[in-house]
Amino acid sequence: MPLASRSHSLTSLIAGLDDGHRRALEMVRRLALKANLPVFLVGGPVRDFLLGTPVVDLDFCIEGDAVDFGKRLASETGGGVTAHSRFGTATVLFDGTRLDLVTARCETYSRPGQLPEVSWSSISDDLRRRDFTVNAMALPIAPTEGSLLDPLGGLDDLRTGFIRILHSRSFEDDPTRMFRALRYEQRFGFQIEDSTMECLVSAISASHMNAVSGDRWRHEIERILEESDPGHILLRASEVGLLPALHPALSKNDGLKAFSDSAGEDFHPDEWLAALFDPLTVDEGESVIGRLRLSGQRAELARDTIALRELEPRIRSASGRPAELFRLLSGFHPAAVAYKTKVSRDQIVASGLRRYLLELQFTRPVLTGGQLLEIGVPQGPVVGEILTQLRDARLDGIVSGEEEERALVRELLDRNLERAAK
Repeated sequence: MPLASRSHSLTSLIAGLDDGHRRALEMVRRLALKANLPVFLVGGPVRDFLLGTPVVDLDFCIEGDAVDFGKRLASETGGGVTAHSRFGTATVLFDGTRLDLVTARCETYSRPGQLPEVSWSSISDDLRRRDFTVNAMALPIAPTEGSLLDPLGGLDDLRTGFIRILHSRSFEDDPTRMFRALRYEQRFGFQIEDSTMECLVSAISASHMNAVSGDRWRHEIERILEESDPGHILLRASEVGLLPALHPALSKNDGLKAFSDSAGEDFHPDEWLAALFDPLTVDEGESVIGRLRLSGQRAELARDTIALRELEPRIRSASGRPAELFRLLSGFHPAAVAYKTKVSRDQIVASGLRRYLLELQFTRPVLTGGQLLEIGVPQGPVVGEILTQLRDARLDGIVSGEEEERALVRELLDRNLERAAK
């Protein structure tokens, strides 16, 4: 990905921002001038500006108290603020724009994978504590505008397309940077620089990943799923040994390979999570869910993907009976079903899954519970039972409109009366 412009000035960057980001940056600059604080645009937005890709978030480094600055900014703009005093960070949201503020700092790590101890410092030290050279550049915005700060060669690495760590212990200090390196490599079409890759492999071999909590690893996986092409990142993570090091069961990458071959550009991000879990046994799936501390919908997705694989023979046998197919698949996570439509080698199964997704799951009776009561259905569980029978009759083509549904209800009531009389 070539650099977009020869100009590295703040003026050029501002000219390329949308209105919301431009207003936000101007608000930060105005407050910084008022407080006489050195403030720098730093990291991702500078990198993306130089590459000519859209600037999504604005990250600022402040040689001063970023928490206090964030609170004052939120007060002046009417935005919301979230502050973390321990790390000297604040996030301000207003008018749909996110601003991340950090106090310029140094970081020290007492043990591999632990959160750092921080001490306030200068922009120069702050750039040196970052993850990769391409994220260690800054543009001064106040009190005066200045030229690009690039003490670690980030601009050269942007030109040559390298992802390079700043020191040999970087992955030991923060093993989550390994997934980040792969995200940037694939997103920008770059290459992880040779010595950086050696450090990555060494960090895996030294089991530094075990020192990081499941919550942090889950966050990294979720960040991958937000990328435009999660598949290549996950396959690369499998190739270099990151996924197996995260959990041994993730050495099974058949799901990733199958989905990569079949998904094309038509996929929901969660389907890639399904691909991770598809080859696993139930016990392996539960173990990985525990390692990543998955909960809610994503834990359900993982379990449902494994369950659907075991259910394929029954799905095949129900393919000609829509009501039975509905009962088999009702309640399964939609992304698990969608994933299976793309990777199942059994075309009858794939067709049944697709029909469920596009048609069957939306089928409902015309009549409502209230209307059943008006017809004479007694209040209680029988209302739900008859609604289920009406739905099944619609699915199987036995009834097709309100009048036919009413006729079926009367028939069902007559049968109930006959049974009661016996």
